[in-house]
Amino acid sequence: LLDHPARGLEAAAAGAYLIDGLLRALAEFVDGRLHTPGTGGDRLALLAVGGYGRAEMAPQSDVDIGFVTRGAPSLRAQQVIESILYTLWDLGLKVGHSSRSLDEMVRQAKADVTARTALLEARFVWGDAALYEEAGRRFKAEIQRGSERAFIAAKLAERDERHRKMGDSRYVVEPNVKEGKGGLRDLHALFWIGKYVFDVTRAAELVDKDLFTPAEYRLFHRADDWLWAVRCHLHAITGRAEDRLTFDVQREIAARMRFSDRPGKPAVERFMQYYFLQAKTVGTLTGVFLAHLDERFAPIGRAFGLAMLRRRKRGLNGFGIDRDRLALPRDGFFAEDPVRLIELFQLADVHGLEIHPLTVRAAARDAKLIDDHRADPRANALFLDVLTSRHDPELVLRWMNEAGVLGRFVPDFGRIVALMQFDMYHHYTVDEHTIRAIGLLSRLERGAMTEEHPLASAVIEQIASRRALYVAVLLHDIAKGRGGDHSVLGAEVACRLGPRLGLTAAEAETAAWLVRHHLLMSATAFKRDLSDFKTILDFTRQVQSTERLRLLLVLTIVDIQAVGPGTWNGWKRQLLDTLFAAAEEVLRLGHQQRGRDERIAAKQARLREALGWEEAAFKAHVRRLPASYWVAETDDVLLGNARFLAAAANRPLAIDAQVYPDRGATLVTIAAADHPGLFYRIAGAIHVAGGNIIDARIHTTRDGVALDNFLVQDPLGRPFDDAGQLARLTRAIEDALANRGRLDERLRARPLPRPRADAFDIQPNALIDNRASNRFTVVEVNARDRPALLGQLANALFQSKVTVHSAHIATYGERAVDTFYLTDLTGDKIAEGPRLAALETRLIAAAAGR
Repeated sequence: LLDHPARGLEAAAAGAYLIDGLLRALAEFVDGRLHTPGTGGDRLALLAVGGYGRAEMAPQSDVDIGFVTRGAPSLRAQQVIESILYTLWDLGLKVGHSSRSLDEMVRQAKADVTARTALLEARFVWGDAALYEEAGRRFKAEIQRGSERAFIAAKLAERDERHRKMGDSRYVVEPNVKEGKGGLRDLHALFWIGKYVFDVTRAAELVDKDLFTPAEYRLFHRADDWLWAVRCHLHAITGRAEDRLTFDVQREIAARMRFSDRPGKPAVERFMQYYFLQAKTVGTLTGVFLAHLDERFAPIGRAFGLAMLRRRKRGLNGFGIDRDRLALPRDGFFAEDPVRLIELFQLADVHGLEIHPLTVRAAARDAKLIDDHRADPRANALFLDVLTSRHDPELVLRWMNEAGVLGRFVPDFGRIVALMQFDMYHHYTVDEHTIRAIGLLSRLERGAMTEEHPLASAVIEQIASRRALYVAVLLHDIAKGRGGDHSVLGAEVACRLGPRLGLTAAEAETAAWLVRHHLLMSATAFKRDLSDFKTILDFTRQVQSTERLRLLLVLTIVDIQAVGPGTWNGWKRQLLDTLFAAAEEVLRLGHQQRGRDERIAAKQARLREALGWEEAAFKAHVRRLPASYWVAETDDVLLGNARFLAAAANRPLAIDAQVYPDRGATLVTIAAADHPGLFYRIAGAIHVAGGNIIDARIHTTRDGVALDNFLVQDPLGRPFDDAGQLARLTRAIEDALANRGRLDERLRARPLPRPRADAFDIQPNALIDNRASNRFTVVEVNARDRPALLGQLANALFQSKVTVHSAHIATYGERAVDTFYLTDLTGDKIAEGPRLAALETRLIAAAAGR
């Protein structure tokens, strides 16, 4: 496809050249031999428009053409046009076409900015050249002249809407090469504006118009060339006009473009990091370009296309103010005192000012000057002010990152700029994820997220180590892409960097501890049984203080939510809240202050008051259920279960479903005669019905009835609450327990909802721990997520003749982590030795789909 795998413009031009030759040969044949010669009234021009007009075509791009006639087309002209179009369609080409007279062309271009943009790039291919030239003259005289400002505004509004649809970030891990932020369309928009306003015919002429320096044009050309190469490879691999760089093609394109693995960083991540660096370049060039337009077109005292801010006439600390934007008084201003590179952003934060794009350009050019001043106490104090700002640190840190100053001042951060993680869990590059997490922390502290995070909003007001928390959020993923445990390596960075930034020894130690253990709380809450008191004791043994517990809660929440849309939900909040409350109680009072029996008695007293039952009925209910049940379930589940069991008395099978909006899930409760394989059959039935189990607790009453509580969501992470879904779920469970139809075949028949997971190579493994609980053997299985996974694991446990007491299901994109609390059939832990080895072998086989 490409003689050189990274020269996309060469391939795009070759595609357009090929179509040019085809169209000319076809038009000559149709006009000269297929239809009889015509008169002057048949004059016709065939134009290439849109991307084809720019002479840039990817392998599966549409062929955009326009036919222009002087007046209404004659019958012969219509026949010529039809013959050309039918032949192109018969050849299998996707053709975008229009046929207009000169007057219609002018009228449509005036009314529609999209038509105007397509004609702006019109190029003569065949026919009456004089007619084409006349069309160009009329376009300039009747459409372009005097409408420059309106065209710029329309293109910028169109760009903003396109970015909004694409997620408004150039750092999403499956970017759209053409339409996404930092993609080809952003480069095209600059060229369109340049051509419309300054009559340039090639992008290189933007230098002559002082819109770019020669160095900036080289960056423009390199990004354009490279993004076109990616797009051409993408079309060739998928065989269609696909512009989204999805996981399943990233690895192959990386190989085609000759990226190779490096220690700690596979080829696909190196390829995507280079992609995002090009997207970052596009963003920088856009800012510079718009700054020049602003100088020429904006009204006096107002920034073109930017929000009007409070007007200031005097400068700040030597910086100038240009229409409420920080500007440089002279070109060598940063070289005179490189600490000003940090001060620029601190002033922008403190005074709520934007930074002039030409000042950003100078900061990017001079960013390397800060290298020798990283240890300067003044620079570090200014940076810490920005990081811990009570205004909007996310915005200013993003500006600092875009200018390249942040990566220069904190070289460890520079190593994660534009770094992606090749998985389906993380939505953004590591630097973008980190800056978003800081923004969420700032919003949480300002009280802007009280409804979404009530506990964290209350807890953050009690935190004493505020600066340590902000530094920990900045550094929690700083060691990604280095190989090894990024938490351990990141803690080493925090130990070294904290004192440099101005943290006290105690603050630096706290920040390093938070980075080292930033995954501890989520791993405990989502993968362990919080009703097992040893889970809480093991957790508090590592946390050791209520201050660290508060810090860890807040860091965990902003880290999860900054991963991307849909990663945070009510169920995760409830688990973290439960863990926080239990751990805080232990840390404040000690685990012997309030024992298990007291907690059970308190729960039973609250339940009795809520139920309002007679004494005898309530005592019978309490006697029926084991102590582990009362510890495991929350008050609302205890209440629902009690009413359900009373209504289901003497029924062989009873099924209930209650939506719990605060958990973002549906609680499915099943009461049935206990027998081996019950958990396997119920879990499989729920998946057959289209549900995803996110948590499961299995109980057995003293009279031999299994009482199982499953939290279920639909495949999109919403409550499983549609009436049709619930009816299907009930029917599937009844069929499974009655052994109607082969459950394993029905599970395999369900299509995989996310086939892109096949792009990831995840080696299944099973971790067995007999020390994590005093009563249970804890088994954690890691595998690639798929609908039948939990059913197959449950079947493996059934075949191993063990009893499942609780199951905890966590999903991280394409990776599933399922944890089971088990005993043997006599209720004891599974003894070390051959039986545990056989269990591990069987679970790994099930996780692999065998």
